[in-house]
Amino acid sequence: MGEDRHTEVSATPVSNVSDTARWVAVYRAVESARPDALFHDPYAGRLAGEQGREIAAKFPPMMRSGWFLAARTKVIDDVILDAIAAGCDRVLNLAAGLDTRPYRLDLPADFTWVEGDLPGLLTEKEHLMAGEAPRCHLTRYPVDLADAAARHRFLNEALAGATKALVLTEGLLMYLEPSDVQELSQAFDRPEIAWWMCDIAGPGLKKYMNDKTGGLLRNAPFKFAPDNGLGYFEELGWRAAEVESVFVAARRFRRLPWFLRLVGRLPQPDPHRPPGNRPWSAVIRMSRTATPHRRLGGSSSR
Repeated sequence: MGEDRHTEVSATPVSNVSDTARWVAVYRAVESARPDALFHDPYAGRLAGEQGREIAAKFPPMMRSGWFLAARTKVIDDVILDAIAAGCDRVLNLAAGLDTRPYRLDLPADFTWVEGDLPGLLTEKEHLMAGEAPRCHLTRYPVDLADAAARHRFLNEALAGATKALVLTEGLLMYLEPSDVQELSQAFDRPEIAWWMCDIAGPGLKKYMNDKTGGLLRNAPFKFAPDNGLGYFEELGWRAAEVESVFVAARRFRRLPWFLRLVGRLPQPDPHRPPGNRPWSAVIRMSRTATPHRRLGGSSSR
């Protein structure tokens, strides 16, 4: 959680986790250029830059269309808008990276959106987005989420006055150790937070990303991929309000590559038993239940 960019000299264009934000931005730009685009992000290409395009070009051919990232983005867009319609009064986007939702979603002008990320990436983003006006009230906080005291101060300030907040950790958990995920879970146990939305990877996706991408992610390997998927969060005291497989969403949005369309018709994995032999991920929106089913410190992650 505490890496900033350019902290390591490396032959790979991914020097740390922050650089993966550039890769994601590439595929928002690709999707936005389609005549049947699921969303429109006019800033994505600028944010991705040459480094982002270099990263995308080095991924295996089956990943280069970015179908899975387009689907994930659209699912999260829709869930956020649904939450706001249901009374959500604040979004906290943690490890916000190069996300542009405050600029491109149809948000109420008086809605409060808070971004938290490492100082270097936020400074770069401020520079790249200079002159652009968000559609809501946007605040950015430099914070290292791995620093418990800094995280606590950030949450206190960012949630002041909120009563039904949604915390988003898109594209973050897979890069964390299980202990880091448990600390976040504990930190989000606050009355101001109504929902926690995240995406999770299964063991098969972790293996694919770490072993089948030619060492591209050696400085940002996948770490968190619980064998029991959704059950991991249930044991920490969360209840899923919505769960959608990214694969299923891509099929629904007509974004699956042709060679995966037949697989898309087959029964899909139980989110409590994500497959270990093929990629799987899902977007989850959760609310807090009562006491966690087990103490912090255990791990179901490979």
